[in-house]
Amino acid sequence: MTQRSLLICGILSSVLYVLMNIFIPLGFEGYSIPSQTVSELSAIDAPTRTLWVLAAFVYILLVAAFGWGVRKTAHGNRSLRIASGLIIAYVVINLYWPPMHLRGNEPTLTDTLHITWAMATLLLMMLIMAFGAAAFGRSFRLYTIATFVVFITFGILIGTEAPNIAKNLPTPQIGTWERINIGAYMLWVIVFAMALMRRQKFLSRNIVYANQTNKSNHSEVKT
Repeated sequence: MTQRSLLICGILSSVLYVLMNIFIPLGFEGYSIPSQTVSELSAIDAPTRTLWVLAAFVYILLVAAFGWGVRKTAHGNRSLRIASGLIIAYVVINLYWPPMHLRGNEPTLTDTLHITWAMATLLLMMLIMAFGAAAFGRSFRLYTIATFVVFITFGILIGTEAPNIAKNLPTPQIGTWERINIGAYMLWVIVFAMALMRRQKFLSRNIVYANQTNKSNHSEVKT
């Protein structure tokens, strides 16, 4: 695949994940997007578990391709090389998530591991954004900081309702808060991929110009 195609995979991964959150809940009778978490779609005995896992596998393959694309477009940029490594780490962790139980069931080790995976994934997402932003200018860095503010704000709101899941108590807006955070990250990936494509196009033009200049200079020396 070309570098551009690999970077487009990052955009496609975000679009796919958003579509998963729109359409897969339709197969879960009684599921409420505003008041239930994304993880409940892949919970043990959830009617949407199989579909979610299959779609998530396609998503992670697209992210893996994107990570390789970031690596190939780094061109010696240390921040981008680190970001690509973090994306691959994100892929490895997300190849398998220990599933949680549906509400009303006694939590077990797999529920604890699920929370651990979620925390590790969130940390990787923030590191990816930090190093990705470091490779670009002020505007992109400010945009990334704004995304961090969204993460922290709605992360706190998620934390206020999260304990009620295990207790099978109401969580009226946890799904909304969580999806705002997810949407913010997916949008950031799209913007990041587009910025990388512009950067790659700029570098390619410079390389062509440099080659043409070298050929011209070489011809002048011969004459």
